[in-house]
Amino acid sequence: MSVSMRDLDPAFHGAGQKAGIEIWWIENFKSVPVPKSSHGKFFRGDSYVMLKTTALKSGALHHDIHYWLGQDTSQDEAGTAAIKTIELDAALGGRAVQYREVQGHETEKFLSYFKPCIIPQEGGVASGFKHVEAEEHKTRLYVCKGKHVVHVKEVSFTRSSLNHDDIFILDTKSKIFQFNGSNSCIQERAKALEVVQYIKDTYHDGKCEVAAIEDGKLMADADTGEFWGLFGGFAPLPRKTTDEPRSTDDVPTKLFCVEKGLAEPVEAESLTRELLDTYRCYILDCGTEVFVWMGRNTSLEERRATSATVDELLHSLDRSKSHVIRVIEGFETVMFRSKFDNWPQSTNVTVSEDGRGKVAALLKRQGVNVKGLLKAESPKEEPQPHIDCTGNLLVWRVNGQMKTLLPASDQSKLYSGDCYIFHYSYPGEEKEEHLIGTWFGKQSIEEDRISATSQASKMVDTLKFLPSQARVYEGNEPIQFFAIFQSFIVLKGGLSEGYKNYIAEKELPDDTYTEDGLALFRVQGTGPDNMQAIQVEPVATSLNSSYCYILHSGSSVFTWYGNLTTPEDQELLERQLDLIKPNMQSRLQKEGAESEQFWDLLGGKLEYPSQKISRDTETDPHLFSCTFLKGDLKVTEIYNFNQDDLMTEDTFILDCHSDIYVWVGQQVEPKDKMNALSIGEKFLERDFLLEELSFQAPIYIVMEGSEPTFFTRFFSWDSTKSSIHGNSFQRKLTIVKHGGTLMVDKPKRRTPISYGGRSAAPEKSQRSRSMSFSPERVRVRGKSPAFNALASTFENSNARNLSTPPPMIRKLYPKSVTPDSANSASRSAAIAALSATFEKKPLARDINLPRSPKVSPKVPKPNSETNLAENSEESPKHKPETIQEDVKEGDAEDEEGLPIYPYERIITSSTDPVTEIDLTRRETYLSSEEFKEKFGMTKAAFYKLPKWKQNKHKISLQLF
Repeated sequence: MSVSMRDLDPAFHGAGQKAGIEIWWIENFKSVPVPKSSHGKFFRGDSYVMLKTTALKSGALHHDIHYWLGQDTSQDEAGTAAIKTIELDAALGGRAVQYREVQGHETEKFLSYFKPCIIPQEGGVASGFKHVEAEEHKTRLYVCKGKHVVHVKEVSFTRSSLNHDDIFILDTKSKIFQFNGSNSCIQERAKALEVVQYIKDTYHDGKCEVAAIEDGKLMADADTGEFWGLFGGFAPLPRKTTDEPRSTDDVPTKLFCVEKGLAEPVEAESLTRELLDTYRCYILDCGTEVFVWMGRNTSLEERRATSATVDELLHSLDRSKSHVIRVIEGFETVMFRSKFDNWPQSTNVTVSEDGRGKVAALLKRQGVNVKGLLKAESPKEEPQPHIDCTGNLLVWRVNGQMKTLLPASDQSKLYSGDCYIFHYSYPGEEKEEHLIGTWFGKQSIEEDRISATSQASKMVDTLKFLPSQARVYEGNEPIQFFAIFQSFIVLKGGLSEGYKNYIAEKELPDDTYTEDGLALFRVQGTGPDNMQAIQVEPVATSLNSSYCYILHSGSSVFTWYGNLTTPEDQELLERQLDLIKPNMQSRLQKEGAESEQFWDLLGGKLEYPSQKISRDTETDPHLFSCTFLKGDLKVTEIYNFNQDDLMTEDTFILDCHSDIYVWVGQQVEPKDKMNALSIGEKFLERDFLLEELSFQAPIYIVMEGSEPTFFTRFFSWDSTKSSIHGNSFQRKLTIVKHGGTLMVDKPKRRTPISYGGRSAAPEKSQRSRSMSFSPERVRVRGKSPAFNALASTFENSNARNLSTPPPMIRKLYPKSVTPDSANSASRSAAIAALSATFEKKPLARDINLPRSPKVSPKVPKPNSETNLAENSEESPKHKPETIQEDVKEGDAEDEEGLPIYPYERIITSSTDPVTEIDLTRRETYLSSEEFKEKFGMTKAAFYKLPKWKQNKHKISLQLF
């Protein structure tokens, strides 16, 4: 499309360069900017053009253009608004979707920009600007319709306007009444209350009474009597007499080609993309929606003429109130594409980028700032987990209908042929948070997957639906999963009986990993808190220049660096080597300089890729309201969503492409809550946005009131709203009657509860909030008695009284940070040790430090001096949690709280070895003096070394 300066309205120069809303009103065939202070104020006698600019995560700016026609606007102004919309799109590079909005029949997308509603005023903008004196308040009656956005229409103030199906707002000088028709739903009533709040704030300065009137309650209270008194007294309402136009939902879809200003029908057996010619414009009549498709190579004049043709066609069909949506070739909406059979997924947008560049160059020569017209650089941000990484983790391997709790040393080793259940407990802002999930290996069988899902759901049910739930497939793990496990290894084969029976029946080889067999691992990740070793086929084609690998066979161990790897990647390789082959030295192989033995183990040298394996990335989120009935899922998109759009009676899906969240309200029936995973699976299957969703994308199930941070980050979240009880209407009514804000006490942290149904003694000190979220906190997995009790409960579900709340798992810290000394010097040293703990981020290898087997969460009773010091120096709210670790009688303790043993008793060749130690951390049981004597350095200096250097020292000293 060729563009010249005379085609572009000067009012649009510089438009759409930053996120936000811009509005122009039509006066004397020109576009006049509307000041921001008047955005959302529309006059019935005018026409408007509105531009919504959205900054996408990709760095690009997305534009939607709407032109709004008041019911009293002139034909000339309406036609000018339609043409100006096309000109504005041309100024933006010719890619924006354009919507026609008729007063009273606006699209939900348009109304979402002006929440909670728009209430058009009489007259026009010009008269509105000149009108400054205050008017006497006039009693008005409005009808409200809509569950997600509200269509508000003023009706005559008479009894005959009321009916049983809708919601009405009566605005009087001193009080606002909301009349709820008996057939209206809770969600509609709640949304109408937002309009009440808007009227109260806008027309009453927030100072008037609010009353809710229930249809059918007659003269039950004073408010009801006052309401009916304004209508001359109570009388039964007549049945609703509809004057709505006939439904256009059943109108057959028709395609027209615009030829010389006329709409000519296109005859075809089915709608296909091939019917659309890039040099022409088309009209697709779908009843309620009418689409205008404009080919990329059509002229601006042809597009203007098509706009007039659409208006004439709708006028002839008596459908002037239908939504008209204009799309440009290459930037069609999902709804438009869904009308065609097999619309191709990929489109060529190069021409569009060129076109936008030409427009930008044209405007730049005229002295216009065009920064916003060109695509910005994609922001390169490392994804964040948005979850506390210092919590406790339990992992079970599923074996048919049974599950086995894995010891801490094995919970990071996952077999591709098995399914696993994990339960992660971590500190939240106000209470302990829980995440229960399933991980399905690529080779796992359906029977184990079904069993894992069922058992995980029962665990969530046992905890009263408080935990969030996750379904994760191997190869599609989300960042939260990596953060929870930090370091894990995926091994080939499986250990479950079902998997072994399956490969036996299929006569497949059992390739389950063995430590002395041939195995190749690809190492990946971003750091010590996010690294994985994935076992792949031991062939050359499995290599990739962007990764590091570990190859072992018997006593031979090789490490391989791809030419595109970084020093950070190579450091991760060393760390994973410590986990896979900790007792053996490896031979380094650099890409291009490999030994013959290396290639022989891989079956010969072959070509292999060099590009990193791509993963689905998170995109701009979309929120959908869901209805799931008899296995059929229907969704409605919620535009420009916020927290208030999440209704407690409903289920919603937040689609981020890389993963999806199913949010379930508290008022949803328990049987429907159990369908949450099915809803998520059906959503992935249907792919409503035609975005090629992976069926194996992670699914999170989030319960209202227990929303994790990695969900609430998509909203401006107010946790106090979850403290209000009742349905959506009752909650909103409480807020409206409290002047628009509700002051509630923050929920208190839950007291630890044992699974026997008896409350455990509360600890005297609470974890400070800053400590809860410190990434440097020491991580201790599964060490607390309460957490171990939790594990046993899931092994025996009958052990717990289900009427009691779930336990709150508290964090335990090493004894060296316990401020329990009676004298101030010891206490100061302990606090200093605690501070030092937070100053250095622990490496992955430092996480599971050996501890004494007996752990008690009790705080010793302080003497009077200690008590005095604590009262004067530290508030109980900010005192760190403490533990005591018992040691055997006669054993000494080092400064880490560990028992100390002589060097001769902990070496591998000892004749009198100590049995109750962590054999992988023998050196930690040496005293500080003997450690320095043997290693020639302090423990602190030793642990700063790379792990491979540590191992060399330990091997030479027989401590490995």
